Amino acid sequence: MAQSKRRLNLNVGINPTGYLHEAWKYRSGTRHDIADPDYYLRLTRLAHEGVFDAVFVSDMPLLRLEKNSRPSQIIDPLILATALTSQVPDIGFVATVSSTFNSPFNLARRAQSVDIMSGGRLVINVVSNFVPEVAANFGKDPLPPRDVRYPRAIEFLDVVKKLWASWDPRREGEVSEEQFWDASSAHTIDHEGEYFHVRGPLNVPRGPQGHPVIAQAGASEGGIELAARHGEILYTNVLSGPAGRALGKKVRDRAATHGRDPAGVRIVPGLVAIVADSREEALRKHELFSGTGSEDGLLARFASAHGIDPADFDPDAPLDAARFVPDPKRIQALGFTLGLVDLLTHEKLTAREAVRRSEGNHRLVLGTAEEVADQIIELWADGSVDGYTLQPPRAPDDIEEFVRKVIPILQDRGVYPRAYEEGETIRDRYGLPYPD
Repeated sequence: MAQSKRRLNLNVGINPTGYLHEAWKYRSGTRHDIADPDYYLRLTRLAHEGVFDAVFVSDMPLLRLEKNSRPSQIIDPLILATALTSQVPDIGFVATVSSTFNSPFNLARRAQSVDIMSGGRLVINVVSNFVPEVAANFGKDPLPPRDVRYPRAIEFLDVVKKLWASWDPRREGEVSEEQFWDASSAHTIDHEGEYFHVRGPLNVPRGPQGHPVIAQAGASEGGIELAARHGEILYTNVLSGPAGRALGKKVRDRAATHGRDPAGVRIVPGLVAIVADSREEALRKHELFSGTGSEDGLLARFASAHGIDPADFDPDAPLDAARFVPDPKRIQALGFTLGLVDLLTHEKLTAREAVRRSEGNHRLVLGTAEEVADQIIELWADGSVDGYTLQPPRAPDDIEEFVRKVIPILQDRGVYPRAYEEGETIRDRYGLPYPD
């Protein structure tokens, strides 16, 4: 049931304390919501009301204890997906999982099980963790370097996809009354690789959409290669139209060299939307939710984040993209910084302009509901992106505001559906091909 025509795809993050670091101070609810199942159910029902394609759950298997830290996601995403898809119909679920700290068989089994139980509504967002402290929760070995994490992630998904296809009841032949099943419908995978040795088959059969949709978030060279081999939905950092088109072409061209249909790749980057009755009010909300307090505060944070000496910082001078190219060998994520480099490569901006183009390392759109809708449609209409993953500054407040004010405008413009299609899987919703 593929899409008959192109339409905007939208996911929404349900980070329980909101996406922006200081926005939790201005949200409704209490700090105890993060462990309340009814709170997650409320967020998902709000997303369903807005006809979002899926809710998105990030994950970091780490609890920081610094004074000004806050817990982000605390419930295992796949367990959360199982609970929420059983209570809310139609809507998909993007669950973030680690390729670095999982075994292929266990992940394949859990994910395929959730996909079957939800009727084909699961997306797994595969990440190779880049935070060194995470490794200490899984053993004494340090976090593997990037040139190990990404090749391992590629092989990890090679194995997972083989396992997902290893038992397909559709291959079953005639079965006598003395047999329960035709065992030839399953086969061992006998994978012998550099990182994994797995016999198989998986003891969960093929799911309703073949296997869960695979999302991927990296934008470094290793991340691009992983996306080209396996990614179907790319949750990445796109701050301008030319950057989105360049990324899409790069990944799709490389996917074709691996024998994949380039049409099976969707660019669905992060988006932070701040809606207000006027643009000026939205600017003030941005300063408040970011924790910087003012435009000068945003500029000071920008200079500090990029190692710029305040004495030499002219916020109204054009920025040089080359100044911000990150060290490709650094442990921290590269994709977020590369997003800024791409933006400055295609547009000549000052720091004063740049700080209003991204927040939380994703594209920032702000203004009235009409202005926000215009900005969302802009990069979708010219093919730069296929949709967005909305990351609301506050939850539930900004999800509710977006659903009430922005979604109706997108629907009235004819770019977004008013209802779900009965029986469609998340593949159908994204117009993605089913695996062979």
